[in-house]
Amino acid sequence: MAEKFIIYGGRPLKGEVEIRGAKNAAFPILASTLLTKEPCIIDNLPLIEDVFKMLKILEKMGAEVCWEGKRKIKINCSKIKPWQIPFDLVGCFRGSILLLGPLLARFGKLKIPPPGGCLIGARPIDTHLDAFSQLGFKLLIKDNFYYFRQGKRKKGPGEVILDEFSVTATENVLLFSALSSEKTILRIADQDYQVQELIRVLGKMGVKIKGSGVHSLEIMGTDNPKGFQHTIISDPIETGTFIVASLATQGEVLIKKAELSFLTLFLKKLKDFGAKFRILDQQTIKVLPSKNLKIDKIQSLPYPGIHSDLQPELGVLATQTEGATLIHDPLFEGRLKYLEELNKMGADIIFCDPHRAIVYGPTQLQGIEIPSPDLRAGAALIIAGLIAKGKTVIKNIYQIDRGYEKIEERLQRLGADIKRVKN
Repeated sequence: MAEKFIIYGGRPLKGEVEIRGAKNAAFPILASTLLTKEPCIIDNLPLIEDVFKMLKILEKMGAEVCWEGKRKIKINCSKIKPWQIPFDLVGCFRGSILLLGPLLARFGKLKIPPPGGCLIGARPIDTHLDAFSQLGFKLLIKDNFYYFRQGKRKKGPGEVILDEFSVTATENVLLFSALSSEKTILRIADQDYQVQELIRVLGKMGVKIKGSGVHSLEIMGTDNPKGFQHTIISDPIETGTFIVASLATQGEVLIKKAELSFLTLFLKKLKDFGAKFRILDQQTIKVLPSKNLKIDKIQSLPYPGIHSDLQPELGVLATQTEGATLIHDPLFEGRLKYLEELNKMGADIIFCDPHRAIVYGPTQLQGIEIPSPDLRAGAALIIAGLIAKGKTVIKNIYQIDRGYEKIEERLQRLGADIKRVKN
């Protein structure tokens, strides 16, 4: 049965919160277990819908998954059968695209439907298709399925040049090249936290990866990848979400097990905006009440820029700051849809084009009933509900559950008036 959040705003968040494992780092690490016939142990898994889906896909193909703790699993993919891949699950979440690299590396062919995911604009997998074409694969598209078949790959070092800074395409090439006996040079490689986590894991498996210039990686695979043990880093996006929620509500929150090393520009910009916080160590930050914030521009860019996943949260914060704020998200033309919901709540926002909008503030948001358009927009609208006057109802919260583990319970412990109810 569908569920929704009911929020009564106006309460500053106060207390402590711990950050969970990084959702987007979990997918490539789970996919990497397909490369080896040895058992792998992964700790600090976030207990969220998309992770459960990825595990179910692996199990349907024959993986043995054993839970050794609340967030710790042991997984063995020695008996994987790629022809048993569950198309229904693959087609309903974006992370399934990372099955391409390891399965093609191990079996040389694959039939797979287009992956699902958030509706944040056109998200074709053309960059992936082009990359595997450069790696020598033949592609046939028929009846809404992709058929990949290994062709001839030229001898000597292979070079793959991505069409864009794509996190998942970078990961797929890394995963595929991990089993290649030939050196692969990957150019226009994204180097965000989830890519760096995957590189660490592949290194434990015996793959040699090193930088080869600006946004370039040199990969030397192994014929016999080893099993590994790895603890997933805390989620930088969840860290940023709780930081903004505290600032927006004029709260005072101690955030533990945070991941701050990938939020350098984000934190620098917050300080420029007038935000008050203290970094106690690399995994602990205390956010303090911050009045008279002023935001001139929010622009999301590939790493080390501000994550597109944090742009919606900052957009909500902009409604509470003085003057005009330009929001620019060049990556996804559907990422600004949440601003339409903020306008319904009383915000003063003008759309310039699908990638840009101007927010005028401060405005008092009013609680209404709104949907969660996608995962990150849903988290941003929760923050809007926390600062709105009256009652806010957020529907379609399944989207939020895909990326945030029991977010309402953690906000409740910070003093928020939020509860989950069935429709």
